[in-house]
Formats: sequence, C-alpha cells, structure tokens
Amino acid sequence: MRSRLFRTPLTWLVVAAVGTGAALGLWWFQPWKLVTDAEVDEDLSVVATAAPSGPATGTAAPPSPPAGPTVIRSGAFVTHEHDTSGTARIVRGVDGRHRLELVGLATSNGPDLRVWLTDQPVRTGTAGWRVFDDGRWVELGRLKGNRGDQGYEIPAGVDLTGLTSVSIWCKRFAVSFGAAPLAPAA
Repeated sequence: MRSRLFRTPLTWLVVAAVGTGAALGLWWFQPWKLVTDAEVDEDLSVVATAAPSGPATGTAAPPSPPAGPTVIRSGAFVTHEHDTSGTARIVRGVDGRHRLELVGLATSNGPDLRVWLTDQPVRTGTAGWRVFDDGRWVELGRLKGNRGDQGYEIPAGVDLTGLTSVSIWCKRFAVSFGAAPLAPAA
C-alpha cells in the first residue's frame, strides 16, 4: 500500500524545490573543481638580457636595445584564499606590446577565476583576500588553467602606470586565490 504522503501536490512541489536548489548549489559552488586540475603548458617568451656595450674605452657607449623580449616587472605569488605559488612577469616584446606571463603557477581550481592587473598592494593573509576590486583593475581574461605556464596579452590601450600587482581573482565570490606584486625588473 502506497503512502498518501507522496500523492499530495505539496510533497512533489517540495521535492522539486529541493532538487532545483541542489542543482543550483552544485552549479554555483562547483565543488568538484577543488579536486580537479587544469594543466596549461604554453610557450613563454624567451627573454633577452641587455646586450653588453662595447669595450671599456673610457667613453660610455649608449646602451644597445635588447635583442628580444624583456621582463619589465615581476614578482612571486603569495597565498590568499587558496595555496598559490609561481611567478608573474610582464614582458615587453620587441614590437612594444606587453604580455603578462604566469610561470609555474600552482593554485586551486575554482569557479569563475580571472586574471587581473590591479593597483592594490599585495597583502599577506586574510587582509589581502578582498582588496583587488577596491581600486583600478584590468581583467585580462579567464584563468586558462590552475597549473602550469600561461600568457595573457595586455591590450594596447592599457596604461600600466600604477598597476602594481596581479591577482588570480574569483569573480563569483569576490576573493583573491593568490596575488603577486609586480616590481620593476633590475
């Protein structure tokens, strides 16, 4: 004999609401991303060092332009919401265009991760988790993978003045997974 409980429309409405809520919760939080990785292995710029000037003759020769792409800023990632390591660097190509490269990135996977250049200082610990959307920021795109080497073109119109850090930003939850200060290269 079947129970009368499952014959009432209210019961089916509750079951439908719980099922819909569970499906939306899974979509929103995407918990499987905590245990899966997306590996990326893009070719990075082969950076040049400044060409040596001529022999020491007492008169200084003007410095030669680099023979290839050069790193103009770089920094190591610090952990925020999730363990994050690797290096970020801005590379200027011989054509004058700029590109952000993430070298050896290792962080957690997550929903809606973006790569942001920002004007906010990198702070360690929880004090740095939510500051990157407080000032000026430029989104370079979705994070291609949570592990490996990857590059992001910086649009030509972007003024890099004052953009002193990069954040792996979870747009859905407004939190930084990790960030790197971008100090001028020596």
